[in-house]
Amino acid sequence: MNLLLLEQENLLSPNLAKVSGRQLTHINEVLKLSVNDSLTVGLENGSIGRATLTALTKQEASLTVSWDKEAPSALPITLIIAMPRPKMLKRIIQTATTMGVKKLYFLNAWKVEKSFWQSPWLNEDKIRENCIIGLEQAKDTVMPEVHIRKRFKPFVEDELPSLSEGSRKLLAHPGTDTPCPININGETTLVIGPEGGFTPYEVEKLCEAGFDAVHLGERILRVETAVPVLLSRLFCV
Repeated sequence: MNLLLLEQENLLSPNLAKVSGRQLTHINEVLKLSVNDSLTVGLENGSIGRATLTALTKQEASLTVSWDKEAPSALPITLIIAMPRPKMLKRIIQTATTMGVKKLYFLNAWKVEKSFWQSPWLNEDKIRENCIIGLEQAKDTVMPEVHIRKRFKPFVEDELPSLSEGSRKLLAHPGTDTPCPININGETTLVIGPEGGFTPYEVEKLCEAGFDAVHLGERILRVETAVPVLLSRLFCV
């Protein structure tokens, strides 16, 4: 954690905060701070600043805060990923959040096992927990939007056209003829398939929606690896 993320409910005034629970545990057990020590803090969907620890008990910690800068810029991307294996899901959410993704969709596909949708990591609180981990790692404060879409065809036909309007539309799919572009740094909608890739029908539907299929070379990457590789290639992060 490179930043302690505060919620609005933590603030007693614009420059005074109290924390407990997870935040207090981190101050005590990870940062091992004492009264008068300082740390970097951020307000959820707000500014970043430095805080001084003014009081510390077993129940709570008091902080005085001086806000001095805004959150880093978000990546101009909507990231759509076929639902990954549960053990990968939390890492993908953390990684995408750390790298600046603010619009993240998880989509059903033919090769997505039905059991994946029963994962406890899809619980709203668990999704938020992993977003917070990603934000605190990146020294960011802006919470991403995470959406779940369990029906492929209605999403691609009815929602995706307006969602991707005005953006560069890319489908990461092994075995295609076109290499993934580099440093495009413009509004982009990127779709990444499941382990084993999208079916020919699914690729056809996405291409009909205006998406260009691109590849990362001959090597087949796991989804959790492909996400940071693609984001770094497209946006120089």
